[in-house]
Amino acid sequence: MEDVDDVRDAEDADDVVVGPVDLAARVDAALAVQAVAFGLSEDEIGVRRHIVLRHLLCPGATSYGATTPGGRLVGFVYGMPNDRAHWWSTVVQPYLVREGNESWLDDSFVITELHVHPAYQGRGLGRQLITTITDAAAQPRSILSAIDVESPARMLYRSLGYRDLARRVHFPSAARPYAVMGAPLPLRRRGDDPQGN
Repeated sequence: MEDVDDVRDAEDADDVVVGPVDLAARVDAALAVQAVAFGLSEDEIGVRRHIVLRHLLCPGATSYGATTPGGRLVGFVYGMPNDRAHWWSTVVQPYLVREGNESWLDDSFVITELHVHPAYQGRGLGRQLITTITDAAAQPRSILSAIDVESPARMLYRSLGYRDLARRVHFPSAARPYAVMGAPLPLRRRGDDPQGN
């Protein structure tokens, strides 16, 4: 159930600032956003807490947050240069091989998580978070995985230039299949010609 602060803060969404965030220090606030945005149980939050903290120790890991004037974290993104030895890469690799897209695992920046509190969605914060983090990446392209259904998230990714690299990807313990998507960097901005003209 959404509390009154969520609604009151959402009215000030125009004042939300996107910038670097110490996600390790704010992991509980980030997971609270993810729990509401993605529908996580308490047990899932506990597991993900350890995963996020482990990811943040990887070379090149970086994170950005969307913060209200009062300091409340209402969205976040984090990612890192892809490493073929990481669990995610080992799961998606055979699917990418099958589609002829295995090379995307090299020299790519992975968007590991991107979530915006539902009260703040539809205001461009997700777009701002993902473009900000990828603009800082040294790699020439970005990859990510998203639940393989038509959704606002998939529409956002497509509008930024991401395309499907593999679909019906099954992660252990995930109930639904995922799609792996990739885009050249920098990501497409609003008004860019999608045909590249």
